[in-house]
Amino acid sequence: MLRDIFSTALTIIVFHIRRFWPNWLGIIAVSLLLSLSVWAIIAPPADFPIGAVIVISKGESAGEIATQFAEKNVIRHPSILKVMLRTGSARAGAYRLSDPESVVQIGLRLLSGDFGIAPERITFPEGLTVREMAERISSKVPSITAESFIAAAGPYEGYLFPDTYHIGPDATARDVVALMRENFDAKTASLKSDIAASGHSFSEIVVMASILEREARSPEEKKMVAGILWNRIAKGMPLQVDAVFGYIYGRDTYSPSLEDLAIDSPYNTYKNKGLPPGPISNPGLDSLEAAAAPTKSNYLYYLTGNDGLMHYATTFAQHKANRTKYLK
Repeated sequence: MLRDIFSTALTIIVFHIRRFWPNWLGIIAVSLLLSLSVWAIIAPPADFPIGAVIVISKGESAGEIATQFAEKNVIRHPSILKVMLRTGSARAGAYRLSDPESVVQIGLRLLSGDFGIAPERITFPEGLTVREMAERISSKVPSITAESFIAAAGPYEGYLFPDTYHIGPDATARDVVALMRENFDAKTASLKSDIAASGHSFSEIVVMASILEREARSPEEKKMVAGILWNRIAKGMPLQVDAVFGYIYGRDTYSPSLEDLAIDSPYNTYKNKGLPPGPISNPGLDSLEAAAAPTKSNYLYYLTGNDGLMHYATTFAQHKANRTKYLK
């Protein structure tokens, strides 16, 4: 029964094709022509920028996005992408173009947030400044420029916890700063009792810790140096730490010249007594703990000798002797 039905249907189809083959040929030709025309419109350009990364910023309109992709030879006709993006919202972030894609594929990726980039693992060591953090993050996360990070993070110098973070391709500078600030608050919660017992405010502890990051290495050295610097403040002596000059001049320097020592800056600890007005780096937990709970001593001077060790003194005469012995 089924065999007879199939045979009859096949006979009818063959007859229909033989009789109306010019019509079928025309339909096929028109369909093929339409397909080629559509593909010519939506196909990627011959010079599609394979491997390029394009960043869409928050607030960009569909027209601005379409124009950007057309100018970078990702699509041929921006009007098509513009229409697609008006059906939804393009996800801001960085998109990697690994292979040529049609304008339809590009539009779907933008609407779904298919970035083609895995989250970046970035480690910020203890003691980096906002400027140094900006250089590090902008070199690895295309959606964040050094300028945008400095603008977002600048007010929080000293309060961005150094750690390893996983940052997605759609992250903004403000997102990263918020994450680092939240981590800072969580990590420093355990220091509240030590800070309360120290006799210093939280901001003073952070500023001192930021100096320790640049002046000492091990936790033991940091505690000893913290005690010395608090001693100097208590006696009304200037701190005279060299690390501040790297912050003042925006460079990594710890050997200031006589001209540097005379610079009129509130961060110049040779001209001004007490702590600088703000942190000079972003300290880690060791430095914060050392600032809050320093080693008590009568020392007022310290230096790092050519032997790589710290040497302490109670008088300036002893300090001069240490300089002669360990620095020459």
